[in-house]
Amino acid sequence: MMRLDPDLRLQILERVGIYSARFGIEEPRVVLSTKEVLELPKEITQGRRTSAYKYLGVSYMQHNLVFINVKKIPDGKTLDNTIVHELMHMRFPYLSHGKRFNRLVRRGLAGKIFKPYQKRV
Repeated sequence: MMRLDPDLRLQILERVGIYSARFGIEEPRVVLSTKEVLELPKEITQGRRTSAYKYLGVSYMQHNLVFINVKKIPDGKTLDNTIVHELMHMRFPYLSHGKRFNRLVRRGLAGKIFKPYQKRV
């Protein structure tokens, strides 16, 4: 498992910034421990507050917030996967998990650049 130290925190924030730019989305606020999730106002984390620790990551889309559960992440590859997975939820909020979603995650990991997200009218 990875240890959250200032270097890793900075590395994660840099990766989130790079991927957000590639995916055409506003860079989300990032929290990296369950303690940080529990310190947030309840209305932000509603629905996935006490269960967040079970997941590698959680997107709180309506608040442009991502939780990356560093404690559960074994290595750099899983970390990148988790970051891209959660940011894909932000970029494609209407898509749920499935083949299409997983294909987009793989493309994101491979360096694809997506047009900025536009709400459907």
